[in-house]
Amino acid sequence: MKKTRILIVDDHELVLRGLKSTIEEHPDWEVCGEAGTGREALEVARETRPDIIVLDFAMPDLNGLEAARKIRAELPDTEILMLTMHETESLVREALAAGVRSFILKSDAGRLLADAIESLIQGRPFFTGRVSQLILHGYLNPTDPAESLNSSPTRLSPREREVVQLIAEGKSTKEVATRLGISPKTAETHRTNIMRKLNLHSVTELVRFAIRNKIVEP
Repeated sequence: MKKTRILIVDDHELVLRGLKSTIEEHPDWEVCGEAGTGREALEVARETRPDIIVLDFAMPDLNGLEAARKIRAELPDTEILMLTMHETESLVREALAAGVRSFILKSDAGRLLADAIESLIQGRPFFTGRVSQLILHGYLNPTDPAESLNSSPTRLSPREREVVQLIAEGKSTKEVATRLGISPKTAETHRTNIMRKLNLHSVTELVRFAIRNKIVEP
């Protein structure tokens, strides 16, 4: 019988070990790869083509949401289970749009991870009660004013969101260019456009924006 192949992604070694231990308790599942950053997750996913990816949202270099978008674009048959520290309506909405079909809090992973994976194997999404409430609230309140507070990231292109994360993590323009495989001039153009779109005037303001909109963790 073919085993379900699972890629696990987290930047904390202890968490990776816990995820792997839980998965290996099931004889029909196997860990086909591990990654410690969002960009590494994309590379390993390309190489291993897993059935399921257990993906932490708060990843360095490329956060889980952006990694999910890229992975689903290249591997549409791969299911993604996102681990989050916080469940917010804006995160849930954007993750669903990116193709994520399961959410659990990291604090609940030990208790719910196996159930979430089993649901995905059977072709069903898995949401905690809190996430289900957020989805229902968003459906019933499509023009909720609270959404406008988190609308700024949607005005940025995927590449611009990557640039925001890297700058917020302290990368220089040259380092951003190297990481993304673009010229320093192009990186600087992205930065200028981002500041203009968001009406920001300093790196400090950009970092605050990234933290407020859950692009990076404080």
